[in-house]
Amino acid sequence: MNGKAKERPERTKRPEDEWLGIGRSLFYGLQHVFAMYGGIIAPPLVVGLAAGLPAAEVGPLIACALFIGGLATILQTIGVPFFGAQLPLVQGVSFSGVATMIAILQGGGGLPAVFGAVLAASVIGVVIAPFFAMIVRFFPPVVTGVVITTVGLSLIPVTANWAMGGDSSAEDYGDVANLGLAAISLLAVVLLTKFGAAAISRMSILLALIVSTVIAALLGRMDLSDVSEGDIVALPTPFAFGTPTFEIAAIISMLIVVFVVFTEATAQILAIGDIVETKVDSKRIAAGLRADMLSSAVAPVFNTFAQTAFAQNVGLVAITRVKSRFVVAAGGIVLVVLGLLPVLGRVVAAIPPPVLGGVGLVLFGSVAASGIAILAKVDYRDNLNLIIIAISLGFGLLPVLQPTIYSALPSWFQVIFQSAIISATVMSVLLNLVFNHLLNRSNVKGDRSVVVAAAERTVPDHVLAALMEGDSFSRGRLIDATGAEVLVTTTGSSRSTENGSTPGDGPRSDVQHDERER
Repeated sequence: MNGKAKERPERTKRPEDEWLGIGRSLFYGLQHVFAMYGGIIAPPLVVGLAAGLPAAEVGPLIACALFIGGLATILQTIGVPFFGAQLPLVQGVSFSGVATMIAILQGGGGLPAVFGAVLAASVIGVVIAPFFAMIVRFFPPVVTGVVITTVGLSLIPVTANWAMGGDSSAEDYGDVANLGLAAISLLAVVLLTKFGAAAISRMSILLALIVSTVIAALLGRMDLSDVSEGDIVALPTPFAFGTPTFEIAAIISMLIVVFVVFTEATAQILAIGDIVETKVDSKRIAAGLRADMLSSAVAPVFNTFAQTAFAQNVGLVAITRVKSRFVVAAGGIVLVVLGLLPVLGRVVAAIPPPVLGGVGLVLFGSVAASGIAILAKVDYRDNLNLIIIAISLGFGLLPVLQPTIYSALPSWFQVIFQSAIISATVMSVLLNLVFNHLLNRSNVKGDRSVVVAAAERTVPDHVLAALMEGDSFSRGRLIDATGAEVLVTTTGSSRSTENGSTPGDGPRSDVQHDERER
């Protein structure tokens, strides 16, 4: 019996199911909160300020973002049937929708239109989540790289406005004091990241906010009058900013954001699966996407926005090697508790805009840098990927660089394409579909365009042996060190030159510009 018992295989326990105890789980969970706190409060700050809300009303937006982010994290990590990947993924408001939400605000719909668009698009997202795997091939790195790069670049004007003071009608807008405060916060991030210990470096955004805010308060450039207004502890009030309104153009634009969120979330789920060394299949991905969309559908009820996994916390798992999903669930509980303290939201909302400007430059710039890193991995040989990227980035940034470009077009068009992220996504998906799927790739040569990466040039070794010190090639002539022209003879070869001529067509140099065989 004993021998048979030894032969019976034990049930394999997944690495993410490890239980570390309440104390250690809470400690490591707090690390996750610190790592993502600066990122989770940024979107409600950006949207709240763009909506023209006073600090007292931005506070509830931040508290709700923390509250729903915590609940979404618990759902994603613990999971229920069909919802939750059961992986150590911290959830929070997605950056991808910020530019689109600002565009909706600029369209005149206000926060109710934003919440209505998020709610409707997320409900649709719950339904289509299982089918996303069927179209994920239309979101390769050439598309996702463009989208993520555009997300970061499109938010740079936001952080520039913060650095100048946040209110263009103020007398001190853009003065030296505001720009100096922004420079201090930027410098604080750099110094803490470069010279701080590992734990301090990972919290450089949050610590820089604290240090710079203290400096601003000491300089008398911080208004705390709104902090004492309102409750210290309170449950989030449903529909505190009004009943959601549903505008078709806004919903369509937000639905495109949902596909971007799907792409981001799928990448994060696969990445965390590799780090944790656990099996991630299509069912698990679908469960994770459903959890994202369910959380995003509930979020507008409690005055916040679409949810997705935070990349910085995926990196934290890789650094600490703490793979337990219960650790991240503990961090979710901490977020829920913080969300019940609207006074914290009001304190954050009181941070001077120039402080946010310096930190935002790093925060938004890092998003763009992540996109550039993805684009660096794209294959540019024998295709038009460089053209896809060039057109998509340019088209996406048009409304950022020239906000009035679509002012003569219908309002529905403006709501959709005034968003840089939507413009870049639509264009990159369409061009990728045309050039890399619908057309025969063998008939689309990369060297047809002057802006596509040039073919690699080679020179035969016997040609190099014939050259002497001081020789140079200029305007089709080989010149020696004394300035005299060296005669170029034909090789007699029947091989065509680059321009299609043969040796019989006229003189040709032995120096050939050969295309590397691919």
